[in-house]
Amino acid sequence: MDVVALLVITVLPLLGIITVPQALAGFSDPNVILIACLFVIGEALVRTGVTYQVGEWLVKTSASSETRLIILLMAAVAGLGAFMSSTGIVAVFIPVVLSIARKLNIPPGRLMMPLSFAGLISGMLTLVATPPNMIVDSALKQAGHTGISFFSFTPIGAVVLTAGILYMLIIRRTLGKNKNTDIDTDTENPAEQGRGGEVKSSISPRRTIAHFISDYHLEKRGHRLRVQSGSAIIGRPLHQLNLRRTYGANIVGIERQTRFQTEIISPSANLRLQLGDVLLIDLFTETADPAALQNDFELHPLTLQGSYFTYRSREVGMAEIIIPPESALINKNLVELTFRRKYGLSVIGIRRNSKAITTPILEEKLKMGDTLLVIGPWKSIRLLQSQTRDFLLPGLPPEIDDIAPAATQAPFAVLSILIMVALMISGLVPNVIAALITCLLLGLFRCVDMNSAYKSIHWQSLILIVGMMPFAHSLESTGGVTLAVNGLMSLMGDSASSAPVLLLGSLFILTSVIGLFISNTATAVLMAPIGMSLAAQLQASPVPFVITIAIAASAAFMTPISSPVNTLVLGPGNYRFSDFLKAGVPFTIIVFIITLILVPILFPF
Repeated sequence: MDVVALLVITVLPLLGIITVPQALAGFSDPNVILIACLFVIGEALVRTGVTYQVGEWLVKTSASSETRLIILLMAAVAGLGAFMSSTGIVAVFIPVVLSIARKLNIPPGRLMMPLSFAGLISGMLTLVATPPNMIVDSALKQAGHTGISFFSFTPIGAVVLTAGILYMLIIRRTLGKNKNTDIDTDTENPAEQGRGGEVKSSISPRRTIAHFISDYHLEKRGHRLRVQSGSAIIGRPLHQLNLRRTYGANIVGIERQTRFQTEIISPSANLRLQLGDVLLIDLFTETADPAALQNDFELHPLTLQGSYFTYRSREVGMAEIIIPPESALINKNLVELTFRRKYGLSVIGIRRNSKAITTPILEEKLKMGDTLLVIGPWKSIRLLQSQTRDFLLPGLPPEIDDIAPAATQAPFAVLSILIMVALMISGLVPNVIAALITCLLLGLFRCVDMNSAYKSIHWQSLILIVGMMPFAHSLESTGGVTLAVNGLMSLMGDSASSAPVLLLGSLFILTSVIGLFISNTATAVLMAPIGMSLAAQLQASPVPFVITIAIAASAAFMTPISSPVNTLVLGPGNYRFSDFLKAGVPFTIIVFIITLILVPILFPF
């Protein structure tokens, strides 16, 4: 699509239809900059873990109720999508929803369609929720009219969201019934999906922490112990405790309560333990006695939510490394290598000839081809990728995709978003300036860095918008818009002026049909001038016409190719093309009815 957009920019000036400045005008359009800023803001929400925290809250709150889960899922996705890319938010939620589906034994298809619909509905909630909204707002301002306020779409979007939740609760039993052995619904990472969202069966899924736990027999090795008052280890450095040799215990992380939150500290030889520290311990020998360790050092055992190794998987990671030929690690044991001191990671398992070594591994001489399981901070694990001389890192588990590198800055990210919303609502500054201020604040608070900010911008989408703007201008200058308007007016006859709501219905249908074949952004660019011209001919306010176009552009529920949001859930939900038709067509009709009822009331002609 972006190639087509560039062709439009190139060909139209060559044909003399528009001038070069007109062809390139989109690059200076404020809404293009605003959309780019929103990509950065969405990246900050991911990097600070705000989106993932919402997912975790969703799991806890929904408990085992599928009804409550669908309600909360759609509300959460729509709420977050009102301030960031719907495609981005759906991509973030796919692994969360797949995990929930497995825990509750629900077919993924019963949850993926609600996820997709909520992502699309989020575009109807605020001005900045989706590019079509900003495009119709720009069209109004360029024509000399007052723009659309930040929450103008919200009443309609709220009603559509409520209808969408009720609709999904009714049809959920019809979803997720397909059985297709070519699609691996256990795949949690959208990056493993092929084109169009289908998971390619030829690609084996990345090994997860759950795989590591099973392969290295770690199920019962993890313990959490709190340092109590009077404990002999308070104030002592770790190297003096000799926990490995005496108790077969390896400290792989320390939970320490700071002023605002609980931090996971990586153990080091000189680290001194404090009262209240929670030790995350791996008992790696069969003879290890946790009771002796607790009694000798006055440590209080704490419960674990599942396996320890998944309990803190967002802070403490795992990965496998392979010993290649010529490695300096060969014929040395872990004590000699001082592995934790060098790399900040602990080795908790060794596999040799595809079998886990069950004897104590500290004195085990390493051999070529051994696979070592390391545990520690994700940051240290990432650094292993540059160490290719002595060991190889074949890949990282999919859990690393959910890691928030700026998790401590989450409050500042939320504060920055609130400042942006306040500035946009108050009208103190233009929306694009409010977004730029927010990006600068996110950088100042270290919620996002320059590298991740540039990478987060979806340049294909921006080029598409920039390229379609001169195409819409050429339609106006060559009479294409007038032709379309006259066609609609003649089709409606006398009822066009006496019942303008029928024209709204025609615009909605036309926009929806065009949206089946091209993106909703391009559809909005093309349809906005038509809506403006229709309003001018009727001597009516253009606002209800462009609002209808924006809503219809977001109502891309009918096919899996109508929107990237639908394409993303196609594979994980195990859907067929017909599933979107069955679920999407009736709901599009519902949105059509809601729009025709509410738009004339909220935005009079």
